[in-house]
Amino acid sequence: MATFVLVHGAWSGGHVWRPNAQALRRAGHEVYTPTLTGVGERSHLLRAGIDLDTQIADVLNVIKYEQLSDIVLCGHSYGGMVVTGVADAVPEKIASLVYLDAFVPENGQALSDLVSASRNQPSGDGISVPPLPSSAFGADPKKAAQREALMSPHPAACFTQKIKLSGGIAKIAKRTYIYANDPQPTSFTRFYERFRNAPGWEVHTLPCTHLVQLDMPDELTRLLIGAIPR
Repeated sequence: MATFVLVHGAWSGGHVWRPNAQALRRAGHEVYTPTLTGVGERSHLLRAGIDLDTQIADVLNVIKYEQLSDIVLCGHSYGGMVVTGVADAVPEKIASLVYLDAFVPENGQALSDLVSASRNQPSGDGISVPPLPSSAFGADPKKAAQREALMSPHPAACFTQKIKLSGGIAKIAKRTYIYANDPQPTSFTRFYERFRNAPGWEVHTLPCTHLVQLDMPDELTRLLIGAIPR
């Protein structure tokens, strides 16, 4: 049995992992899908002051209070920023690190350094960033409606705070990048190119849009199970 901690992307919540979490639990694994502060079912907590450190702490506290170890830690999209901070802080707890079509920051980078500034403009209150439409990812209209009904603004400071890393990720033996390549290129193509021939990385592609959990849930579950160290 493996322990999975699955971290969602911006404007979303832990609910996005439901098909994968159900399948992994049926296979006998333990699964946690925390929702980050200020979004999803925790959107009522949105306020000034929530930043990347806050959302890294959300996941670190799940690990601490659930007393987890030997974790398969996966982050999707913006969740790559979060899992990078988590893995750097507690590499001894992480058996396998998975980036699902996700941002992989280097020390001193913010999400706003990795994407076009025009895609992350705060709303008028300066506290939050409104969701990108699903059409921006080439999503099927029916699936897009399903996703957008559960989206919420994301705390703006999460996108502008620069991450501080100490090199802990280098201690994690198993690292995987999963790239959704339809259509391409995307904001994540650069990470696929960086890691596909990099020592210590396993790289996979899925022929779907960025909304992998909706487009190819079964294939994603198989890749997550494949990320369990043997």
